[in-house]
Amino acid sequence: MANFRYFLVLVISISLAHFFHQPFPFVNGDTDLIQRTCKTTKYYDLCVSSLKSDSTSPEADTKGLAVIMVKIGMANATSTNSYLSSQLTQPKNANNKDAVMKMVLKECALKYSYAGDALKSSLQNLEDESYDYAYMNVMAAADYPNACHNAFKQNPKLVYPKELALREDSFKHICDVVMGIINALG
Repeated sequence: MANFRYFLVLVISISLAHFFHQPFPFVNGDTDLIQRTCKTTKYYDLCVSSLKSDSTSPEADTKGLAVIMVKIGMANATSTNSYLSSQLTQPKNANNKDAVMKMVLKECALKYSYAGDALKSSLQNLEDESYDYAYMNVMAAADYPNACHNAFKQNPKLVYPKELALREDSFKHICDVVMGIINALG
């Protein structure tokens, strides 16, 4: 069941990233370039499936593939931010534990917003061919969910939601793929 949720979060993230692109769900792309590029990443299968699902990948060079993955990461961060915001509107009891949970969820939503901003900055860095800065921004983006997770650890009465843990893992894996591609750029 956890694997299905992880897969579902990933599919939703990929779908959101492609909302503004042409609506071709799967394309062959430059399979050789995609495979070569994805071999430089920690999550080969995630990389290949994500890039092949984007309609712009056939025309993309390696930098373009990095841009595609950054946009997938941005969509994932936005989706997680929206998920967290929706949890704030759920009716709760008026007790102290719920007030703390609401505060932590707000903090987490803010961290995922910052993660999306860091990825957006990495797009500009990629455009400028400032690959070191792009890498640093993606690394920063990947670290923001840790602050969310730590907020739950600081409040031992709160349980880290399984759905959020799946989203965190998905986001970090996407960022790891991006960092691998950026490393290949030089």
